[in-house]
Amino acid sequence: MRVLVQRSGLSKVTVNNEVVGKIESGLVLLVGFTEGDNEEKITKMVNKVLKLRIFEDETGVMNKSILDVGGSILSISQFTLYANTKKGNRPSYIEALNGTLATKLYDLFNELLRKEIPVATGIFGTMMEVSITNIGPTTIMLEV
Repeated sequence: MRVLVQRSGLSKVTVNNEVVGKIESGLVLLVGFTEGDNEEKITKMVNKVLKLRIFEDETGVMNKSILDVGGSILSISQFTLYANTKKGNRPSYIEALNGTLATKLYDLFNELLRKEIPVATGIFGTMMEVSITNIGPTTIMLEV
């Protein structure tokens, strides 16, 4: 499982010219799954995301988590996180988990996050337009 984390201001996801998910501030998560991902790995990733200290404290040091500062999460399914270009310029996505299994894991991931913090999402498997205001910019790749 890979999650690209971006500290965010206003961010939204649009499908067919309709905003389906939006946050004012918090984190944008681009989420991808691969073979072998399971509930244990998802739980571990949820804990990593929630405890990741990338928000500034009173002295300007990135020392606070999303739980410390409040805010929301915009979670976007992103199978292209498993793109492989070792054999040329056309990416292979063979390492990405198939849609049926990935959907179940993505839903579980968001369900576990929602127990702690508000979560908006896109629509799995659709063409989405994602507008991200990356604060910092701060972008971190997590993997379990």
